[in-house]
Amino acid sequence: MHPAIACGLVAACSLWNVAGLLALARIKRSSALVPTRNEPVSVLKPLSGADEDLYENLRSFFEQDLPDLQLVFGVTDERDPALPIVARLGREFPGIPCEIVVHEGGNALNPKVENLLGMLPHAKHDLVLISDSNVRAPRHYVRELVSLHAAAGVGMVTNLFAGTRERTLGAAIENVQLNGFVAAGSALPTLTGDAAVIGKSTLFSKTALDRLGGLTRLSCVLAEDFVLGKMFQNAGQRVVIAPTVLESPNRDRSLPTAFSRHLRWAMLRWRLRPAAAMLEPLTSPLLMLPFAYALLGHFAWLWLLALLAVRDLGGWVLLRGWGRAWIPLVLGPLRELAAPCAWLFGLFKRHVSWRGQRLRLSAGTLLYAERSLER
Repeated sequence: MHPAIACGLVAACSLWNVAGLLALARIKRSSALVPTRNEPVSVLKPLSGADEDLYENLRSFFEQDLPDLQLVFGVTDERDPALPIVARLGREFPGIPCEIVVHEGGNALNPKVENLLGMLPHAKHDLVLISDSNVRAPRHYVRELVSLHAAAGVGMVTNLFAGTRERTLGAAIENVQLNGFVAAGSALPTLTGDAAVIGKSTLFSKTALDRLGGLTRLSCVLAEDFVLGKMFQNAGQRVVIAPTVLESPNRDRSLPTAFSRHLRWAMLRWRLRPAAAMLEPLTSPLLMLPFAYALLGHFAWLWLLALLAVRDLGGWVLLRGWGRAWIPLVLGPLRELAAPCAWLFGLFKRHVSWRGQRLRLSAGTLLYAERSLER
């Protein structure tokens, strides 16, 4: 092997992993921001079932310190098990404007967008925050987003999130993936002006969204969060990441479920950015180990361990602190073995199953309904 080739590949892998960690550190370093704006916000919480820790997650939004906050919860099934939890919180916090929207949905193939389309007309304020049900936030979270959105040229504010509270092997490996590769893969491009939004948290102006075509533009795409970020970016508005890291409790996920989720995300990356997905193996220290060995000899093993520590341990510590930091050290190599499998299968897999429908995934993550799975 030509030394120049090995050197280039090893340098590219090293640079991406170090730059990803620096991007996370850069976002965290801005945590001295003091939220000062109190503009009213409507928070849209699309619900589907009782997620892990749902009561605690939703309670953290009733406890926000923004004076004028409207909470809108939406379901497409009146028997949804999340509804009693929301009703309980409404009784516990009678002073917080809270609305439950039960609707039949529309024609959107993306179920989250279908739910949001039924909820958005109930938003009373121009500033809208779409927030997933499986995140937990500190009291200043919404007010911080409002302050950042007020800056010149900002169209959307989003957040990083940390996988936490793992109790199973599958949950632990997924949290290593979320706090390392996934977090860096969102932070680094977004900081450099190429929005890569993961839709756990997105705040924007409803008026601005309407000018861009509204939520209906997202009805038939799987990666609605990524496309929404691109809508604002392509309109010349900045997408920024707030310094507050949300907690996403992930306790009991099984190994097959975790792999299935990240297989779906790999499918998205292949169809959103094929060229970038093709280069994804360059970010893997394990896959680049043969080239490092040709260049560094036995020191390649130290290089491998160092980069795994930079990405997996470094991301873990920055996003959630030193608690249980042995997990990325022990499970990082196992995650490194599984990730290339999801990457490869994601290239060839063409369908996802959602609520009784078999959906074909095309370029740009466009969805096509092929047939019903129900008899």
